[in-house]
This record gives sequence, C-alpha cells and structure tokens, in this order.
Amino acid sequence: MEQVWRKLSGERIRHPLTDEVTAVLQRETAQGHELKVCIGTDSQVKGAVTEFATVVVFIRKGKGGFMYIRNETTRRRFSIKERMLTEVAKSVDVAYALCNILSRYSVDMEVHADINTNPKFKSNDALKEAMGFIMGMGFAFRSKPHAFASSSCANKIVQ
Repeated sequence: MEQVWRKLSGERIRHPLTDEVTAVLQRETAQGHELKVCIGTDSQVKGAVTEFATVVVFIRKGKGGFMYIRNETTRRRFSIKERMLTEVAKSVDVAYALCNILSRYSVDMEVHADINTNPKFKSNDALKEAMGFIMGMGFAFRSKPHAFASSSCANKIVQ
C-alpha cells in the first residue's frame, strides 16, 4: 500500500516522507528554530470501515508548529485493544523510519498513544502493551492527557 502523506493544507507530498523531513530539518535549523517532533495515530470506526490518521507534528519551540498527515482505511474489524495497538504500531513504524534523521539533527521525538491512563476507559486495556512497545523501541512515550499528537491532532483528521 502506497504511503500518501499530505500537509494540513491538503497539499500532497510527492516524495518519500524521509526526504520531506530531511528538507524540513535543514530549512528549520537554518532558520534557527529549535524543534521537537511528536508522532501519533488515532482511529474512528464508521460502520464497517475503520479510518486511521497518523500525524507527524513539528513543534517550533515558542513559535508554533505544523504537521504531516497520512490517512488509511480498512474494513477489518478490531477489538478495542487491537485497534489501540494497531494505532501504536502505525506510529512506531513512522517513528522508526524517521529516528535516524531526527538524531542527525538532534531533534527530540515522542510517540503519542491515544490511550487513557484511567482504568475506567476501555482503551486502558492496551496501556501496558503500548507503553512497553514504544519504550522498548527506544522512543519517549506519552499517553492521555499529554498525547496531543494522537488525541488532538490525529483525532481532528478522523472525526
């Protein structure tokens, strides 16, 4: 399946995300911006279809930010735990693809999981596995309410 990324404006990225991120890092560091990258995925079940949105959010410390978006849909049915872990896997795949580039430019990265830390919520069933997966891959982990890339940015795309 082709990985189609776009900007929030809708402009499609016509080359690999890694090339786009490299160009962004060159441009932003040349302008003196200190960056942080947050990666997250959210999903929404709409009838027989589950839509996923993965975002790569660039934060210019003290100067706003911007993001890249990838949408995917499937007709596969998921349990809530399986869907949460699929979201995490999608985010980790992107983080893994970008980690060497971000390291080269000394840019911190976090992987955000749209999983509630409150056991009263169904998504909490996946918390331990998600945290273990993300941290086991060597990435910084954030969950709700600190996981804005997944629970706010990606969430707006799949609503």
